[in-house]
Amino acid sequence: MSNRSLNGTDFTAMVLAGAEQLQQHAEHVNSLNVFPVPDGDTGTNMNLTMSAGVTELKRGYSASIGVMSGILSKGLLMGARGNSGVILSQLFRGFSRYAAPYEELNTLQFASALQCGVDAAYKAVVKPVEGTILTVAKEAAKHAVFFSRRTNDITELMEEVLVKAKQTLAMTQDMLPVLKQVGVVDSGGQGLVYIYEGFLQYLKSGLVTAPAAKGVEARPVFAAQATGRPAATTVAPSADAPISAQAKLETDKIEFLYDMEFFINRQLGEAQGTAFDEEVFRKALSVDGDSIIVISDENIIKVHVHSKAPGEVLNLALRYGEITQIRILNMREQHRDLLSAGMDGAPEPGWFAEIPAEPVREEEPSEPPAHELAPFGFIAVASGEGIADIFKSLGVDIVLSGGQTMNPSTEDFVNAARSIAAQHIYILPNNSNIILAAEQARELLEMERLVSVIPSKTIPQGMAAAFAFQEEVAFEVNQDNMREAVSRVKSGQVTYAVRDTTLDDLHIKAGHYIGIQDSKIVATEEQLFATSCLLLMKMLVNGDEIVTILTGSDAKQEDTDQLVAWLEGHYADAEVEVHEGGQPIYPYLFSVEP
Repeated sequence: MSNRSLNGTDFTAMVLAGAEQLQQHAEHVNSLNVFPVPDGDTGTNMNLTMSAGVTELKRGYSASIGVMSGILSKGLLMGARGNSGVILSQLFRGFSRYAAPYEELNTLQFASALQCGVDAAYKAVVKPVEGTILTVAKEAAKHAVFFSRRTNDITELMEEVLVKAKQTLAMTQDMLPVLKQVGVVDSGGQGLVYIYEGFLQYLKSGLVTAPAAKGVEARPVFAAQATGRPAATTVAPSADAPISAQAKLETDKIEFLYDMEFFINRQLGEAQGTAFDEEVFRKALSVDGDSIIVISDENIIKVHVHSKAPGEVLNLALRYGEITQIRILNMREQHRDLLSAGMDGAPEPGWFAEIPAEPVREEEPSEPPAHELAPFGFIAVASGEGIADIFKSLGVDIVLSGGQTMNPSTEDFVNAARSIAAQHIYILPNNSNIILAAEQARELLEMERLVSVIPSKTIPQGMAAAFAFQEEVAFEVNQDNMREAVSRVKSGQVTYAVRDTTLDDLHIKAGHYIGIQDSKIVATEEQLFATSCLLLMKMLVNGDEIVTILTGSDAKQEDTDQLVAWLEGHYADAEVEVHEGGQPIYPYLFSVEP
Protein backbone atom coordinates (compact mmCIF):
# COMPACT_ATOMS: atom_id res chain seq x y z
CA MET A 1 0.00 0.00 0.00
CA SER A 2 1.08 3.58 -0.61
CA ASN A 3 1.70 5.81 2.41
CA ARG A 4 2.81 9.42 2.30
CA SER A 5 3.09 9.57 6.08
CA LEU A 6 3.45 7.29 9.06
CA ASN A 7 1.28 7.77 12.14
CA GLY A 8 1.20 6.02 15.50
CA THR A 9 -1.23 3.35 14.31
CA ASP A 10 0.91 2.33 11.35
CA PHE A 11 4.10 2.53 13.39
CA THR A 12 2.66 0.20 16.03
CA ALA A 13 1.61 -2.29 13.36
CA MET A 14 5.07 -2.13 11.78
CA VAL A 15 6.69 -2.89 15.14
CA LEU A 16 4.34 -5.82 15.69
CA ALA A 17 5.24 -7.22 12.27
CA GLY A 18 8.95 -6.66 12.86
CA ALA A 19 8.81 -8.33 16.27
CA GLU A 20 6.94 -11.28 14.80
CA GLN A 21 9.45 -11.70 11.98
CA LEU A 22 12.33 -11.62 14.46
CA GLN A 23 10.62 -14.12 16.77
CA GLN A 24 10.15 -16.62 13.95
CA HIS A 25 13.85 -16.42 13.04
CA ALA A 26 15.42 -16.02 16.50
CA GLU A 27 17.02 -19.47 16.40
CA HIS A 28 18.59 -18.74 13.03
CA VAL A 29 20.09 -15.55 14.47
CA ASN A 30 21.41 -17.59 17.42
CA SER A 31 23.05 -20.03 15.03
CA LEU A 32 25.14 -17.23 13.49
CA ASN A 33 27.18 -16.83 16.67
CA VAL A 34 30.86 -16.95 15.71
CA PHE A 35 31.77 -19.36 18.49
CA PRO A 36 30.16 -22.80 17.95
CA VAL A 37 28.99 -22.87 21.58
CA PRO A 38 25.56 -24.26 22.56
CA ASP A 39 24.39 -21.00 24.14
CA GLY A 40 24.70 -18.43 21.36
CA ASP A 41 22.04 -15.94 22.35
CA THR A 42 21.91 -12.91 20.05
CA GLY A 43 18.55 -13.92 18.59
CA THR A 44 17.15 -14.71 22.03
CA ASN A 45 18.29 -11.37 23.44
CA MET A 46 16.94 -9.32 20.53
CA ASN A 47 13.66 -11.23 20.61
CA LEU A 48 13.19 -10.70 24.36
CA THR A 49 14.07 -7.03 23.98
CA MET A 50 11.52 -6.52 21.19
CA SER A 51 8.92 -8.47 23.19
CA ALA A 52 9.41 -6.07 26.11
CA GLY A 53 8.83 -3.14 23.76
CA VAL A 54 5.68 -4.70 22.29
CA THR A 55 4.33 -5.45 25.77
CA GLU A 56 4.78 -1.78 26.67
CA LEU A 57 2.96 -0.77 23.48
CA LYS A 58 0.02 -2.85 24.64
CA ARG A 59 -0.37 -0.70 27.74
CA GLY A 60 -1.06 2.52 25.85
CA TYR A 61 -2.33 3.71 22.50
CA SER A 62 -2.21 6.92 20.49
CA ALA A 63 -2.48 7.79 16.82
CA SER A 64 0.60 9.98 17.34
CA ILE A 65 3.87 8.42 16.20
CA GLY A 66 5.68 10.60 18.73
CA VAL A 67 3.71 9.07 21.58
CA MET A 68 3.92 5.47 20.36
CA SER A 69 7.63 5.59 19.54
CA GLY A 70 8.22 6.95 23.04
CA ILE A 71 6.23 4.11 24.59
CA LEU A 72 8.17 1.58 22.52
CA SER A 73 11.47 3.18 23.49
CA LYS A 74 10.63 2.89 27.19
CA GLY A 75 9.80 -0.79 26.85
CA LEU A 76 12.93 -1.58 24.85
CA LEU A 77 15.13 0.40 27.20
CA MET A 78 13.98 -1.45 30.30
CA GLY A 79 13.76 -4.84 28.60
CA ALA A 80 17.11 -4.66 26.80
CA ARG A 81 19.21 -7.83 27.15
CA GLY A 82 22.72 -8.40 25.92
CA ASN A 83 24.77 -6.08 23.75
CA SER A 84 22.53 -6.60 20.74
CA GLY A 85 19.40 -5.81 22.78
CA VAL A 86 20.92 -2.65 24.25
CA ILE A 87 21.99 -1.43 20.79
CA LEU A 88 18.52 -2.20 19.44
CA SER A 89 16.95 -0.21 22.30
CA GLN A 90 19.24 2.73 21.54
CA LEU A 91 18.32 2.67 17.84
CA PHE A 92 14.67 3.17 18.75
CA ARG A 93 15.50 5.55 21.60
CA GLY A 94 17.14 7.94 19.15
CA PHE A 95 14.27 7.41 16.72
CA SER A 96 11.73 8.33 19.41
CA ARG A 97 13.61 11.46 20.42
CA TYR A 98 13.34 12.76 16.87
CA ALA A 99 9.72 11.65 16.46
CA ALA A 100 8.55 12.99 19.85
CA PRO A 101 6.95 16.27 18.63
CA TYR A 102 5.24 14.74 15.57
CA GLU A 103 1.80 13.23 15.00
CA GLU A 104 3.00 11.74 11.71
CA LEU A 105 6.32 11.44 9.86
CA ASN A 106 6.84 11.95 6.14
CA THR A 107 9.67 10.25 4.26
CA LEU A 108 12.25 12.93 5.06
CA GLN A 109 11.34 12.85 8.74
CA PHE A 110 11.25 9.04 8.91
CA ALA A 111 14.74 8.89 7.41
CA SER A 112 15.98 11.53 9.85
CA ALA A 113 14.52 9.54 12.76
CA LEU A 114 16.40 6.44 11.60
CA GLN A 115 19.60 8.48 11.45
CA CYS A 116 19.03 9.84 14.97
CA GLY A 117 18.65 6.25 16.12
CA VAL A 118 22.03 5.37 14.65
CA ASP A 119 23.65 8.38 16.32
CA ALA A 120 22.25 7.32 19.71
CA ALA A 121 23.42 3.72 19.29
CA TYR A 122 26.98 4.69 18.33
CA LYS A 123 27.13 7.06 21.27
CA ALA A 124 26.07 4.29 23.67
CA VAL A 125 28.92 1.95 22.65
CA VAL A 126 32.33 2.94 24.00
CA LYS A 127 34.28 1.27 21.18
CA PRO A 128 31.97 0.73 18.19
CA VAL A 129 33.01 -2.17 15.94
CA GLU A 130 32.21 -2.00 12.24
CA GLY A 131 30.80 -5.12 10.65
CA THR A 132 28.08 -5.45 13.29
CA ILE A 133 24.46 -4.40 13.76
CA LEU A 134 25.75 -0.84 14.11
CA THR A 135 27.09 -0.84 10.56
CA VAL A 136 23.93 -2.37 9.12
CA ALA A 137 21.81 0.29 10.84
CA LYS A 138 24.18 3.09 9.85
CA GLU A 139 24.34 2.29 6.17
CA ALA A 140 20.59 1.69 5.96
CA ALA A 141 19.84 5.04 7.64
CA LYS A 142 22.38 6.88 5.49
CA HIS A 143 20.74 5.50 2.36
CA ALA A 144 17.30 6.40 3.75
CA VAL A 145 18.33 10.04 4.15
CA PHE A 146 19.62 10.07 0.56
CA PHE A 147 16.62 8.32 -0.99
CA SER A 148 14.01 10.27 1.02
CA ARG A 149 14.71 13.23 -1.26
CA ARG A 150 13.54 11.16 -4.24
CA THR A 151 10.28 9.75 -2.93
CA ASN A 152 7.34 10.78 -0.79
CA ASP A 153 6.18 7.18 -0.29
CA ILE A 154 7.06 5.53 3.05
CA THR A 155 6.66 2.02 1.60
CA GLU A 156 9.05 2.75 -1.27
CA LEU A 157 11.53 4.26 1.17
CA MET A 158 11.34 1.21 3.45
CA GLU A 159 12.00 -1.06 0.46
CA GLU A 160 15.21 0.85 -0.18
CA VAL A 161 16.17 0.72 3.51
CA LEU A 162 15.75 -3.07 3.56
CA VAL A 163 17.74 -3.57 0.35
CA LYS A 164 20.61 -1.50 1.72
CA ALA A 165 20.48 -3.30 5.08
CA LYS A 166 20.72 -6.68 3.33
CA GLN A 167 23.60 -5.50 1.15
CA THR A 168 25.49 -4.22 4.19
CA LEU A 169 24.77 -7.41 6.11
CA ALA A 170 26.39 -9.46 3.33
CA MET A 171 29.44 -7.17 3.51
CA THR A 172 29.97 -7.74 7.23
CA GLN A 173 32.04 -10.81 6.33
CA ASP A 174 34.56 -8.53 4.62
CA MET A 175 34.62 -6.11 7.56
CA LEU A 176 35.23 -8.70 10.28
CA PRO A 177 37.66 -11.42 9.15
CA VAL A 178 36.39 -13.84 11.80
CA LEU A 179 32.94 -13.80 10.15
CA LYS A 180 34.43 -14.81 6.79
CA GLN A 181 36.59 -17.44 8.48
CA VAL A 182 33.54 -19.05 10.05
CA GLY A 183 31.28 -18.42 7.04
CA VAL A 184 28.53 -16.40 8.71
CA VAL A 185 27.21 -12.84 8.65
CA ASP A 186 26.86 -10.73 11.78
CA SER A 187 24.09 -12.10 13.97
CA GLY A 188 22.87 -8.75 15.33
CA GLY A 189 22.78 -7.29 11.83
CA GLN A 190 20.71 -10.27 10.67
CA GLY A 191 18.28 -9.69 13.52
CA LEU A 192 17.82 -6.07 12.47
CA VAL A 193 17.21 -7.13 8.88
CA TYR A 194 14.42 -9.44 10.06
CA ILE A 195 12.82 -6.52 11.91
CA TYR A 196 13.02 -4.35 8.79
CA GLU A 197 11.48 -7.19 6.76
CA GLY A 198 8.51 -7.14 9.13
CA PHE A 199 8.23 -3.37 8.73
CA LEU A 200 8.03 -3.69 4.97
CA GLN A 201 5.65 -6.65 5.16
CA TYR A 202 3.11 -4.51 6.98
CA LEU A 203 3.58 -1.46 4.75
CA LYS A 204 3.03 -3.57 1.64
CA SER A 205 0.14 -5.74 2.79
CA GLY A 206 -1.35 -4.05 5.83
CA LEU A 207 -1.11 -7.40 7.63
CA VAL A 208 0.60 -8.51 10.79
CA THR A 209 0.58 -12.31 10.87
CA ALA A 210 0.63 -14.41 13.98
CA PRO A 211 3.00 -17.40 14.11
CA ALA A 212 1.50 -20.54 12.65
CA ALA A 213 1.44 -23.74 14.65
CA LYS A 214 2.84 -26.77 12.88
CA GLY A 215 0.47 -27.77 10.12
CA VAL A 216 -1.75 -24.72 10.65
CA GLU A 217 -1.86 -21.78 8.28
CA ALA A 218 -0.62 -18.45 9.68
CA ARG A 219 -3.46 -16.03 10.33
CA PRO A 220 -3.51 -12.23 10.39
CA VAL A 221 -3.60 -10.53 13.77
CA PHE A 222 -4.41 -7.17 12.24
CA ALA A 223 -5.65 -6.17 8.82
CA ALA A 224 -5.62 -2.59 7.59
CA GLN A 225 -8.80 -1.05 6.31
CA ALA A 226 -9.30 -0.25 2.67
CA THR A 227 -7.82 3.19 3.18
CA GLY A 228 -4.47 1.59 3.95
CA ARG A 229 -4.59 2.33 7.69
CA PRO A 230 -7.03 1.92 10.60
CA ALA A 231 -9.18 4.93 11.30
CA ALA A 232 -8.19 6.88 14.40
CA THR A 233 -11.70 7.18 15.75
CA THR A 234 -12.72 8.09 19.25
CA VAL A 235 -13.97 5.08 21.20
CA ALA A 236 -16.61 5.85 23.80
CA PRO A 237 -16.26 3.76 26.96
CA SER A 238 -19.01 1.30 27.67
CA ALA A 239 -21.12 1.61 30.79
CA ASP A 240 -19.34 -1.38 32.29
CA ALA A 241 -15.83 -0.28 31.33
CA PRO A 242 -13.63 0.59 34.30
CA ILE A 243 -12.68 4.24 34.60
CA SER A 244 -8.96 4.86 34.95
CA ALA A 245 -7.55 6.65 37.95
CA GLN A 246 -6.31 9.42 35.66
CA ALA A 247 -9.83 9.95 34.27
CA LYS A 248 -11.21 10.36 37.80
CA LEU A 249 -8.74 13.16 38.57
CA GLU A 250 -9.41 16.74 37.53
CA THR A 251 -6.35 18.41 36.07
CA ASP A 252 -6.91 21.69 37.92
CA LYS A 253 -7.08 19.82 41.23
CA ILE A 254 -3.37 18.93 41.02
CA GLU A 255 -2.16 21.43 43.64
CA PHE A 256 1.59 20.80 43.77
CA LEU A 257 2.04 20.67 40.03
CA TYR A 258 5.84 20.78 39.57
CA ASP A 259 7.57 17.42 40.00
CA MET A 260 11.21 18.26 40.87
CA GLU A 261 14.34 16.16 41.28
CA PHE A 262 17.91 17.38 41.68
CA PHE A 263 21.17 16.95 43.58
CA ILE A 264 22.97 19.44 45.82
CA ASN A 265 26.75 19.11 45.71
CA ARG A 266 27.98 20.30 49.12
CA GLN A 267 31.56 20.64 47.90
CA LEU A 268 30.67 23.16 45.20
CA GLY A 269 29.01 26.56 45.23
CA GLU A 270 29.42 29.72 47.27
CA ALA A 271 27.75 28.30 50.42
CA GLN A 272 29.72 25.07 50.75
CA GLY A 273 30.51 25.81 54.38
CA THR A 274 26.88 26.26 55.43
CA ALA A 275 25.68 23.65 57.93
CA PHE A 276 22.88 21.43 56.63
CA ASP A 277 19.97 20.56 58.91
CA GLU A 278 17.84 17.96 57.13
CA GLU A 279 14.76 18.47 59.32
CA VAL A 280 14.77 22.25 58.81
CA PHE A 281 15.21 21.73 55.05
CA ARG A 282 12.26 19.31 54.91
CA LYS A 283 10.01 21.74 56.80
CA ALA A 284 10.93 24.56 54.43
CA LEU A 285 10.09 22.37 51.41
CA SER A 286 6.73 21.37 52.93
CA VAL A 287 5.45 24.97 52.97
CA ASP A 288 4.62 24.81 49.26
CA GLY A 289 5.23 21.14 48.54
CA ASP A 290 4.57 17.48 49.24
CA SER A 291 5.95 14.02 48.25
CA ILE A 292 9.24 15.11 49.76
CA ILE A 293 12.25 12.82 49.75
CA VAL A 294 15.62 14.06 50.99
CA ILE A 295 18.60 11.71 51.05
CA SER A 296 21.74 13.33 52.44
CA ASP A 297 25.25 11.94 52.22
CA GLU A 298 28.41 13.64 53.42
CA ASN A 299 28.83 15.66 50.24
CA ILE A 300 25.71 14.97 48.14
CA ILE A 301 22.03 15.64 48.90
CA LYS A 302 19.34 14.13 46.67
CA VAL A 303 16.02 15.99 46.65
CA HIS A 304 12.60 15.03 45.29
CA VAL A 305 9.56 17.25 45.84
CA HIS A 306 6.21 18.19 44.28
CA SER A 307 6.01 21.97 44.63
CA LYS A 308 3.90 25.01 43.78
CA ALA A 309 6.97 27.24 43.66
CA PRO A 310 10.00 25.63 41.95
CA GLY A 311 11.98 28.87 42.03
CA GLU A 312 11.75 29.08 45.81
CA VAL A 313 12.81 25.43 46.11
CA LEU A 314 15.93 26.06 44.03
CA ASN A 315 16.77 29.23 45.96
CA LEU A 316 16.46 27.28 49.19
CA ALA A 317 18.73 24.52 47.85
CA LEU A 318 21.38 26.99 46.68
CA ARG A 319 22.11 27.88 50.32
CA TYR A 320 23.75 24.48 50.75
CA GLY A 321 25.79 24.02 47.58
CA GLU A 322 25.69 23.79 43.80
CA ILE A 323 22.60 22.25 42.15
CA THR A 324 23.14 19.54 39.54
CA GLN A 325 21.04 17.17 37.40
CA ILE A 326 17.85 19.23 37.65
CA ARG A 327 14.58 17.71 36.38
CA ILE A 328 11.29 19.62 36.56
CA LEU A 329 8.04 18.26 35.08
CA ASN A 330 4.62 19.90 34.96
CA MET A 331 2.21 17.26 36.25
CA ARG A 332 -0.88 19.10 35.00
CA GLU A 333 0.59 19.02 31.51
CA GLN A 334 1.38 15.33 31.87
CA HIS A 335 -2.18 14.67 33.05
CA ARG A 336 -3.69 16.53 30.08
CA ASP A 337 -1.46 14.52 27.73
CA LEU A 338 -2.56 11.23 29.32
CA LEU A 339 -6.23 12.14 28.99
CA SER A 340 -5.88 13.28 25.38
CA ALA A 341 -3.87 10.17 24.47
CA GLY A 342 -6.68 8.03 25.85
CA MET A 343 -9.15 9.71 23.46
CA ASP A 344 -7.05 9.11 20.36
CA GLY A 345 -8.81 5.85 19.68
CA ALA A 346 -7.68 2.29 20.22
CA PRO A 347 -6.50 -0.54 17.97
CA GLU A 348 -8.82 -3.39 17.26
CA PRO A 349 -8.70 -6.07 19.99
CA GLY A 350 -7.11 -8.54 17.58
CA TRP A 351 -4.01 -6.41 17.26
CA PHE A 352 -2.45 -7.72 20.43
CA ALA A 353 -4.21 -11.08 20.55
CA GLU A 354 -0.99 -13.06 20.29
CA ILE A 355 0.94 -11.05 22.84
CA PRO A 356 0.42 -12.14 26.46
CA ALA A 357 -0.22 -9.32 28.88
CA GLU A 358 2.09 -8.81 31.81
CA PRO A 359 0.75 -7.81 35.23
CA VAL A 360 0.88 -4.10 35.94
CA ARG A 361 3.91 -3.34 38.06
CA GLU A 362 3.30 -1.88 41.46
CA GLU A 363 5.01 1.36 42.41
CA GLU A 364 8.41 0.94 44.00
CA PRO A 365 8.55 1.76 47.72
CA SER A 366 10.04 5.10 48.71
CA GLU A 367 13.74 5.31 49.47
CA PRO A 368 14.51 4.76 53.17
CA PRO A 369 16.06 7.70 55.04
CA ALA A 370 19.78 8.19 54.46
CA HIS A 371 20.72 7.16 58.00
CA GLU A 372 19.13 3.74 57.34
CA LEU A 373 21.10 3.12 54.14
CA ALA A 374 24.12 0.84 54.21
CA PRO A 375 27.24 2.41 52.67
CA PHE A 376 27.69 -0.29 50.01
CA GLY A 377 25.67 -2.91 48.14
CA PHE A 378 26.48 -5.56 45.54
CA ILE A 379 24.69 -7.10 42.56
CA ALA A 380 26.25 -10.01 40.67
CA VAL A 381 25.12 -12.18 37.76
CA ALA A 382 25.66 -15.94 37.95
CA SER A 383 24.28 -19.23 36.71
CA GLY A 384 24.38 -22.17 39.10
CA GLU A 385 23.42 -22.44 42.77
CA GLY A 386 26.96 -23.16 43.88
CA ILE A 387 28.34 -20.05 42.19
CA ALA A 388 25.50 -17.96 43.61
CA ASP A 389 26.32 -19.22 47.10
CA ILE A 390 29.99 -18.30 46.65
CA PHE A 391 29.06 -14.74 45.66
CA LYS A 392 26.73 -14.44 48.64
CA SER A 393 29.52 -15.64 50.93
CA LEU A 394 31.64 -12.81 49.51
CA GLY A 395 29.04 -10.24 50.55
CA VAL A 396 26.95 -9.91 47.39
CA ASP A 397 23.39 -8.80 48.25
CA ILE A 398 21.56 -9.94 45.11
CA VAL A 399 22.63 -12.60 42.62
CA LEU A 400 20.67 -12.30 39.39
CA SER A 401 20.22 -15.63 37.68
CA GLY A 402 21.81 -15.41 34.26
CA GLY A 403 24.96 -15.51 32.22
CA GLN A 404 25.71 -16.48 28.65
CA THR A 405 22.54 -18.55 28.39
CA MET A 406 20.16 -15.90 29.73
CA ASN A 407 21.17 -12.25 30.05
CA PRO A 408 19.38 -10.11 32.67
CA SER A 409 17.57 -7.06 31.30
CA THR A 410 18.25 -3.43 32.10
CA GLU A 411 15.07 -3.46 34.20
CA ASP A 412 16.34 -6.48 36.18
CA PHE A 413 19.38 -4.44 37.24
CA VAL A 414 17.30 -1.34 38.01
CA ASN A 415 14.85 -3.29 40.18
CA ALA A 416 17.65 -5.12 41.96
CA ALA A 417 19.45 -1.87 42.74
CA ARG A 418 16.27 -0.25 44.06
CA SER A 419 15.67 -3.21 46.36
CA ILE A 420 19.04 -2.74 48.08
CA ALA A 421 19.06 -0.14 50.86
CA ALA A 422 22.56 1.13 50.11
CA GLN A 423 24.04 4.48 49.10
CA HIS A 424 26.62 3.04 46.72
CA ILE A 425 26.12 -0.06 44.60
CA TYR A 426 28.59 -2.14 42.60
CA ILE A 427 27.40 -4.32 39.73
CA LEU A 428 29.39 -7.40 38.64
CA PRO A 429 28.02 -8.46 35.20
CA ASN A 430 30.43 -11.43 34.89
CA ASN A 431 29.80 -11.66 31.15
CA SER A 432 30.91 -9.36 28.33
CA ASN A 433 27.43 -9.53 26.81
CA ILE A 434 25.83 -8.14 29.98
CA ILE A 435 28.01 -5.09 30.60
CA LEU A 436 26.06 -2.75 28.28
CA ALA A 437 22.73 -3.57 29.96
CA ALA A 438 24.33 -2.95 33.37
CA GLU A 439 25.74 0.38 32.16
CA GLN A 440 22.33 1.35 30.80
CA ALA A 441 20.83 0.61 34.22
CA ARG A 442 23.53 2.72 35.87
CA GLU A 443 22.53 5.70 33.70
CA LEU A 444 18.87 5.26 34.60
CA LEU A 445 19.75 5.13 38.30
CA GLU A 446 22.13 8.09 38.35
CA MET A 447 19.46 10.39 39.83
CA GLU A 448 18.94 7.93 42.70
CA ARG A 449 22.19 6.17 43.56
CA LEU A 450 25.89 6.15 42.95
CA VAL A 451 26.32 2.98 40.90
CA SER A 452 29.53 1.53 39.50
CA VAL A 453 29.70 -1.26 36.92
CA ILE A 454 32.86 -3.31 37.41
CA PRO A 455 33.50 -4.71 33.90
CA SER A 456 33.92 -8.36 34.89
CA LYS A 457 33.55 -10.55 31.81
CA THR A 458 33.72 -13.93 33.53
CA ILE A 459 32.64 -15.56 36.78
CA PRO A 460 36.27 -15.82 38.04
CA GLN A 461 36.81 -12.11 37.37
CA GLY A 462 33.66 -11.26 39.30
CA MET A 463 34.77 -13.39 42.24
CA ALA A 464 38.19 -11.74 42.26
CA ALA A 465 36.56 -8.31 42.26
CA ALA A 466 34.22 -9.19 45.14
CA PHE A 467 37.14 -10.63 47.11
CA ALA A 468 39.15 -7.42 46.59
CA PHE A 469 36.44 -5.24 48.14
CA GLN A 470 37.29 -3.62 51.50
CA GLU A 471 34.41 -2.11 53.46
CA GLU A 472 36.49 0.53 55.22
CA VAL A 473 37.85 1.93 51.94
CA ALA A 474 36.25 4.77 49.94
CA PHE A 475 33.92 4.03 47.02
CA GLU A 476 36.34 5.23 44.33
CA VAL A 477 39.30 3.36 45.86
CA ASN A 478 37.31 0.13 45.99
CA GLN A 479 36.23 0.67 42.41
CA ASP A 480 39.86 0.96 41.27
CA ASN A 481 40.96 -2.03 43.38
CA MET A 482 38.23 -4.26 41.98
CA ARG A 483 38.97 -3.27 38.40
CA GLU A 484 42.63 -4.06 39.00
CA ALA A 485 41.71 -7.44 40.49
CA VAL A 486 39.66 -8.23 37.37
CA SER A 487 42.68 -7.57 35.16
CA ARG A 488 44.86 -10.07 37.06
CA VAL A 489 42.64 -13.10 36.55
CA LYS A 490 42.96 -15.59 33.69
CA SER A 491 39.61 -17.23 32.96
CA GLY A 492 38.90 -20.52 31.21
CA GLN A 493 35.77 -22.48 30.36
CA VAL A 494 35.06 -25.83 28.74
CA THR A 495 31.96 -26.68 26.72
CA TYR A 496 31.09 -28.60 23.54
CA ALA A 497 30.84 -27.44 19.92
CA VAL A 498 27.47 -27.37 18.18
CA ARG A 499 28.83 -27.25 14.63
CA ASP A 500 31.95 -27.87 12.58
CA THR A 501 34.08 -24.79 12.11
CA THR A 502 37.65 -23.56 11.80
CA LEU A 503 38.96 -20.77 14.00
CA ASP A 504 42.59 -19.63 14.17
CA ASP A 505 43.84 -22.91 12.63
CA LEU A 506 41.80 -24.97 15.09
CA HIS A 507 39.59 -27.47 13.27
CA ILE A 508 36.57 -27.91 15.51
CA LYS A 509 34.09 -30.74 15.08
CA ALA A 510 30.51 -30.75 16.28
CA GLY A 511 30.20 -32.69 19.55
CA HIS A 512 33.86 -32.26 20.47
CA TYR A 513 34.86 -30.23 23.51
CA ILE A 514 36.36 -26.75 23.21
CA GLY A 515 38.48 -24.83 25.71
CA ILE A 516 38.08 -21.04 25.83
CA GLN A 517 40.65 -18.78 27.49
CA ASP A 518 39.11 -15.38 28.16
CA SER A 519 37.42 -14.77 24.77
CA LYS A 520 39.45 -17.08 22.53
CA ILE A 521 39.11 -20.78 21.72
CA VAL A 522 42.56 -22.26 22.35
CA ALA A 523 41.91 -26.03 22.59
CA THR A 524 39.64 -28.71 21.18
CA GLU A 525 39.59 -32.46 21.64
CA GLU A 526 37.02 -35.24 21.53
CA GLN A 527 37.36 -35.93 25.26
CA LEU A 528 36.57 -33.56 28.14
CA PHE A 529 39.71 -34.46 30.12
CA ALA A 530 42.07 -33.88 27.21
CA THR A 531 40.47 -30.55 26.36
CA SER A 532 40.64 -29.41 29.98
CA CYS A 533 44.33 -30.31 30.23
CA LEU A 534 45.20 -28.45 27.02
CA LEU A 535 43.33 -25.37 28.23
CA LEU A 536 45.05 -25.39 31.63
CA MET A 537 48.46 -25.76 29.96
CA LYS A 538 47.73 -22.54 28.03
CA MET A 539 46.67 -20.76 31.21
CA LEU A 540 49.43 -21.92 33.57
CA VAL A 541 52.59 -20.07 32.62
CA ASN A 542 54.72 -19.92 35.76
CA GLY A 543 53.40 -23.05 37.40
CA ASP A 544 53.06 -21.53 40.87
CA GLU A 545 49.66 -19.93 40.44
CA ILE A 546 46.40 -20.43 42.32
CA VAL A 547 44.02 -22.59 40.27
CA THR A 548 40.31 -22.63 41.05
CA ILE A 549 37.98 -25.18 39.45
CA LEU A 550 34.22 -24.58 39.40
CA THR A 551 32.43 -27.81 38.50
CA GLY A 552 29.29 -27.65 36.37
CA SER A 553 26.04 -29.57 36.70
CA ASP A 554 27.27 -32.13 34.14
CA ALA A 555 30.72 -32.65 35.64
CA LYS A 556 31.41 -36.13 37.05
CA GLN A 557 33.34 -36.59 40.26
CA GLU A 558 35.74 -39.14 38.72
CA ASP A 559 36.61 -36.70 35.91
CA THR A 560 37.25 -33.93 38.42
CA ASP A 561 39.44 -36.18 40.57
CA GLN A 562 41.44 -37.17 37.48
CA LEU A 563 41.90 -33.51 36.56
CA VAL A 564 43.09 -32.55 40.06
CA ALA A 565 45.55 -35.47 40.06
CA TRP A 566 46.92 -34.33 36.70
CA LEU A 567 47.41 -30.79 38.01
CA GLU A 568 49.20 -32.02 41.12
CA GLY A 569 51.46 -34.19 39.02
CA HIS A 570 52.38 -31.57 36.40
CA TYR A 571 52.18 -28.37 38.46
CA ALA A 572 53.36 -29.32 41.95
CA ASP A 573 53.73 -25.69 43.05
CA ALA A 574 50.19 -24.71 42.03
CA GLU A 575 47.55 -24.35 44.72
CA VAL A 576 44.34 -26.08 43.53
CA GLU A 577 40.86 -25.37 44.87
CA VAL A 578 37.67 -27.11 43.74
CA HIS A 579 34.16 -25.72 44.29
CA GLU A 580 30.81 -27.00 43.15
CA GLY A 581 29.43 -24.32 40.82
CA GLY A 582 26.41 -26.09 39.36
CA GLN A 583 26.53 -24.04 36.14
CA PRO A 584 24.82 -25.56 33.07
CA ILE A 585 26.46 -26.25 29.69
CA TYR A 586 30.02 -25.61 30.95
CA PRO A 587 31.36 -28.70 32.84
CA TYR A 588 34.33 -26.67 34.09
CA LEU A 589 35.17 -23.04 34.73
CA PHE A 590 38.81 -22.33 35.58
CA SER A 591 40.54 -19.32 37.09
CA VAL A 592 44.28 -18.82 37.39
CA GLU A 593 45.75 -16.09 39.57
CA PRO A 594 49.36 -15.28 40.49
